[in-house]
Amino acid sequence: MPNAPVRRIATALAALLAIVVAVVMLERPRAGLAIDTRTIGTTPATLYRMPDGTGPVVVVAHGFAGSRQIMQAYTLSLAQAGYRVLAFDFEGHGRNPVPMSGDVTAVEGTTALLVAETRRVIAAARALPGSPPVALLGHSMATDILVRAGIAEEAAGRPVAALVAVSMFSQAVTATEPERLLIVSGEWEGFLRSAALDAVHLVDPGAREGETVVRGAVTRRAVVAPGVEHVGVLYSATAVRAARDWLDAAFGRGSTAPIARPGPWILLLLTGIVVAFRPVAALLPAGPAAPVLSLRRFLTVAIVPAVAVPFLIVPVYDNFLPVLVADYLMLHLAGLGLIQIALTGGVRRPSRAFPGMAVLALALWGIAVFGVALDRHAASFVPTIERLPVIAALAIGTVPFMIADARATEGGGAALWRRILLRAMLIVSLGIAAALDPEELTFVVIILPVLVLFFLVHGVLGRRVARRSGPLAAGIGLGLCLAYALGVSFPLFRPA
Repeated sequence: MPNAPVRRIATALAALLAIVVAVVMLERPRAGLAIDTRTIGTTPATLYRMPDGTGPVVVVAHGFAGSRQIMQAYTLSLAQAGYRVLAFDFEGHGRNPVPMSGDVTAVEGTTALLVAETRRVIAAARALPGSPPVALLGHSMATDILVRAGIAEEAAGRPVAALVAVSMFSQAVTATEPERLLIVSGEWEGFLRSAALDAVHLVDPGAREGETVVRGAVTRRAVVAPGVEHVGVLYSATAVRAARDWLDAAFGRGSTAPIARPGPWILLLLTGIVVAFRPVAALLPAGPAAPVLSLRRFLTVAIVPAVAVPFLIVPVYDNFLPVLVADYLMLHLAGLGLIQIALTGGVRRPSRAFPGMAVLALALWGIAVFGVALDRHAASFVPTIERLPVIAALAIGTVPFMIADARATEGGGAALWRRILLRAMLIVSLGIAAALDPEELTFVVIILPVLVLFFLVHGVLGRRVARRSGPLAAGIGLGLCLAYALGVSFPLFRPA
């Protein structure tokens, strides 16, 4: 058996190889493209094109809590096919410094403001050299915005040539508008697949998925991307190809360029970064092991706070941070963490020096190293200055929560069923909160994909640190990482 230093070197080399391969494959779809960042009013945008590209322009918009980066399978594929692609960050999202505002429950509120922003981007697209024709492509929340923007452009005498709606839900679709509409849904998006068929049935009640229906000037089609859900549809080659083919048909073009498939390479990149941390963690100072909880105490820690905290906090909650439900989440996580810390033995005087080196290593790896990778290839991970106070405030809740999590899971060494139950009870707890105040807290569900990804990726880093340097180091480090991840993901919002 090789000794520990040899194993660490081999692990580091394997991880580095995975990272290099992933980066090379993720950069390939960018090869030969001119990629220019610009600002349209206050809206940050990126123009993707071939260096001498003069093709039609496709305006690309992301979904709720997304950013330009998450749409790159579409933007890069279309740019390689000769389109000029203008992707942007909605207000409150990504690098956009302007918060969302208005009433999120009313079409005349936030929706109208985002439609107006989108139309400003469409105007900038039309002003590109050659006054090109324009098409629209968007995901989730953006589909309703784009449908309404397209209808408004039509009414103003400036119709868009085509619209691609990925994971669409919009009550603005009628039997006559938009005229040329492709709706793409993931196979596992049952509700949205039904909504897509409803939009097609307005034109032809007998139409099925995959059929193109035509009535007068209206052309529609609903297609399904196999084996994917609401996020996976953004990386589905079937979905991207269907979108490109629809646009080609609208503009009388034929595209043969390869389809960008970043999904597997993003997973390989993240895996490489996680594995590369293993030899780093082995060099950290040793710390105390996590205490082992009896079954009865563990169940008390996992269940009692999760049920009690929503009933304690929801009645007294009021908005005080400029980010949708981040302030409630801070209070909720702080409440859970503090009660769980008390139930696992309370605050004790540390038997060793504060594990500053381990905390710093975990926080830097989980924020800076992941940040460089994710921000370029997957999602906005560099905060605007407006988000820094939000991240600091969130840490007040995330740090005690993750310290309690590290204790309750015995530094990640507890049985798998215990770790799953503890995280499942967090989801149950947030669900109770949303049920108690659906008007204010429905948006708390947007945290769920972030939490799942966080525990799958950063949780592995935390277990390494906990086993080496103790649960306190892992809890503080992961708490800082979670505050950062939530702070850059949640949309900025200024109440009406």
